[in-house]
Amino acid sequence: MTPDASTRPRPPFSLTAGILPVALAVAAMMAMSLLPAAAAAQEEPVVVGTRVVPPFVIQEEDGSYHGLTVGLWEHIAGELGLEYTFREMDIEGMLAGVEENTLFAAASALTITSEREDRVDFTHPFFVTGLGIAVPREPVGLGGALVAFLDPELWWVVLLLMGLLLFWGVLVWVFERVENQEEFGGSPVQGIGSGFWWAAVTMTTVGYGDKAPRTVGGRVVGFIWMFSAIIVISFFTASIASSLTVSQIETRVGGPADLPHVRVGALAQSATVEYLDAELIRSETFPTIAEGMQALADGRLDAFVHDAPILRYYAQQEFRDTAHVLPVTFAEQYYGIALPMGHPDRNRMNQVLLDYLASSEWEQLNQRYLGRD
Repeated sequence: MTPDASTRPRPPFSLTAGILPVALAVAAMMAMSLLPAAAAAQEEPVVVGTRVVPPFVIQEEDGSYHGLTVGLWEHIAGELGLEYTFREMDIEGMLAGVEENTLFAAASALTITSEREDRVDFTHPFFVTGLGIAVPREPVGLGGALVAFLDPELWWVVLLLMGLLLFWGVLVWVFERVENQEEFGGSPVQGIGSGFWWAAVTMTTVGYGDKAPRTVGGRVVGFIWMFSAIIVISFFTASIASSLTVSQIETRVGGPADLPHVRVGALAQSATVEYLDAELIRSETFPTIAEGMQALADGRLDAFVHDAPILRYYAQQEFRDTAHVLPVTFAEQYYGIALPMGHPDRNRMNQVLLDYLASSEWEQLNQRYLGRD
């Protein structure tokens, strides 16, 4: 008789068969715990918000991005094992996306402010800068040249030159008035006038030859003046060039103290607008920096205020002949990468970021995009 299932003998218990699945599961969990949180849970590329702001974020014709911030983010993503894709949007779009967790992060030239800290979290700052002021560069025309030549400082130099010519003219006349009556004779006024003429043509190296010292003393004076005149004419030329250059870049704005009295532009939604509002400075906002700089070039603005390195990039690249950035900077700005509140990878990102900022690779990026170490 065949035994039924209840009486059929059971196989002996296998210790390996019972423990092995559990051990494998525990090992898998431990391995996953060693990975960054984002990499462990990632099923598809995360979305990172950005905005084109040269030299921090630059977009090529093929749609690819590079720049100072892009290089930093690529390094962080590589260390965390992240696959990502950039999505371009404006400042408010980036902040809202991070706040609502539709973006993994936002990486551009985002200034850390107390108002933004109420909405999103930030990494440690990776760049410190300040606000700058771009002003129009007006080319020198005939009117500008006339104004430059009427500059009192320029005429002070001219009077100084006349005094030098008179001094050396009198000196050569003292030695030549007796023995060289033909060229430096006559009344004192005539003799000194001849000496003044001789000093002028000697300084300009024209040397007509109509008057020349013949005495030993006169020739010593002439020898010293010929070499001294080289320095004098160089100084005079430099003074004229300096006067013309100053008139070329002179504007109504010399620093932040002048902003309340002129037409000011700023980027919409930027931290610059917050600063100007706090200082009670009225401003016209523009959707892009390029549009604001163009308004400056067209004469619709007297100043455009934004982060100094970004303004210098635009002034050197697209608006070289129409805009000039003042050397003064103010209102310190700190750039950071925006993250959702309580982001699980924030501490790891900060560690990677700080290590990278101390590396030679970061110095090379600064040199490439900003021309500095």
